[in-house]
Amino acid sequence: MSADTTARAGTGASATPRVSQRALTIGFVLLLAAAWGVLPDFTITLLNYIGLHALVALGLVMLTGIGGMTSFGQAAFVGLGAYATAWVCTAPEVAAALSGLPAAALPWVGLALGLALTLAIAWGLGAVTLRLGGHYLPLATIAWGLSLYFLFGNLAFLGGHTGLTGIPPLSVGGWSLADPRALGVVIWALLLLAVWALHNLLDSRAGRAIRALKGGRLMAESMGVDTAALRIRVFMLAALLAALSGWLYAHLQRFVNPTPFNLNIGIEYLFMAVVGGSGHLWGALLGATLIALLKEQLQDWLPKLFGMSGNFEIIVFGLLMMLVLQRYAEGLWPTLAAWARRAGVVPAPRRLPAPAALPARTLPPAGTVLIEAREVTKRFGGLVANAQVSLQVRAGEVHALIGPNGAGKSTFFNMISGVDDPTEGEVRLLGEPMTGRPSRDFAARGLGRTFQHVRLMGQRSVLDNVALGAHLRGRKGWWASMFRLDRHEEAALLAEAMRQIERCGLAEHADTPAGALPLGKQRIVEIARALAGQPALLLLDEPAAGLRHLEKQALAALLDQLRREGLGILIVEHDMEFVMNLADRITVLDFGTVIAHGTPAEVQRDPRVLQAYLGDDLAVGGAA
Repeated sequence: MSADTTARAGTGASATPRVSQRALTIGFVLLLAAAWGVLPDFTITLLNYIGLHALVALGLVMLTGIGGMTSFGQAAFVGLGAYATAWVCTAPEVAAALSGLPAAALPWVGLALGLALTLAIAWGLGAVTLRLGGHYLPLATIAWGLSLYFLFGNLAFLGGHTGLTGIPPLSVGGWSLADPRALGVVIWALLLLAVWALHNLLDSRAGRAIRALKGGRLMAESMGVDTAALRIRVFMLAALLAALSGWLYAHLQRFVNPTPFNLNIGIEYLFMAVVGGSGHLWGALLGATLIALLKEQLQDWLPKLFGMSGNFEIIVFGLLMMLVLQRYAEGLWPTLAAWARRAGVVPAPRRLPAPAALPARTLPPAGTVLIEAREVTKRFGGLVANAQVSLQVRAGEVHALIGPNGAGKSTFFNMISGVDDPTEGEVRLLGEPMTGRPSRDFAARGLGRTFQHVRLMGQRSVLDNVALGAHLRGRKGWWASMFRLDRHEEAALLAEAMRQIERCGLAEHADTPAGALPLGKQRIVEIARALAGQPALLLLDEPAAGLRHLEKQALAALLDQLRREGLGILIVEHDMEFVMNLADRITVLDFGTVIAHGTPAEVQRDPRVLQAYLGDDLAVGGAA
């Protein structure tokens, strides 16, 4: 990526930034560190709980706000972390089994046990519940959250509803963390480390895939992302952050019982993420701070107001949630960020090293059959959408698939790209049978595609959207991303994305949110995204829809260049002038059946095509 592109990607619209976000964050951390030793004990206790809650809310931001999976059960994972260390540190049988270890090591054994249990349970629950969609997923999280809560209260070795007491304090290198002020340093250090690591994760190849989960799983699969496995990984990450919070909570309180891990607390955690800004990492800290401060005040004032004790703050939280969702649909953090931008606070420049070399695909020789559909039929119950459709696309040609509305073109597109499986027949990609395989396998074999209804990450920049198309050309995983060991690869992916953006004539929109572009340009963004994966075969579903005349000419020139470079292109389009001037061969569908096949000139003279488009009477005149 060029230096000017890197600077533009990082600094945004402001040419003379006054304060960077990074400087502001460092200032906040230094201020907190300087004040930590002189703050009152009550304030330290409150800050400790804010830090613990923010850790859980941070996982919910990743899970719900970014990954699109709502969970009410995170308090149960907090309980797993707390009870694991409490049991290890207090059970006589554990002390006997680990008699060779010093007592100070038991909390760390408890941490390992809590994280291991959380990983195993989160994987099992995620494998079952994350298959659900709509309102069924949140309901499932309520079910297992309640189940774990009652399990904590009914197991005798966990102390039942009475709980476990006598949990020792943490100690590091002989330094005791019994004082909440000392343990608070650890809590906030882990919280800030988690924010930094997750920010790095989201600013990477893996992060783009995570962002694509929310409302874009079909699109992400077509870019090569294993969305089912990725959803489970995000779910496990959120659970681990909750368990870490529970471990710290147990050694802060030195006592655990089931009450802090019930469904009400799980709902509060979700309040924190949503009120602060469920799509923003710092929103977790903002939401945890607001809810903790508000709860502390309400628990004093509401009983006096109503003349009786009770959890009246839940009512206020519900009203607050309604207000926030009405006035600040994305939470309070984006509003604060907008105020900060107007005050002169700008994003820190994105600084990337020299790009690494990306894997390159060798295109097949011209004339090679790239994809072949053999007698493909698709039935939906009694409806036959495609009936024995056969088609080949070769390297170095543009093949058009046309037909009236409802002819079955999009259904056929979905079958030859792995979105749907044919009821009968076979699809082969580069000679390999692909029937029954997911669309990510088609992408890995060299197929890139666009969609009839545009599928983009609307709030992300054009650059981020196009870089997602190069997902399979990167190799770095989560750990490398979290600790910024992927920077050379990330620079290469962004440079490739920028090259395709410039190639498609969108350079001036590289930093624009994709959802802010007109529909025609959004379709061009989809083409650039498909090209970033360096496909051998390109499937374009109505790419010229919404384009002006000059834009159609530019698109035709681009597709002609791709054809000369050796790509095979299968295009569905309703603009007949565009198709006839571009395509080498045309296949015509009507009512799911192939009625004509040949060159543009041959198809235009075919009576069956004229009849399908014009009707019986007009077809006779057209033929004449």
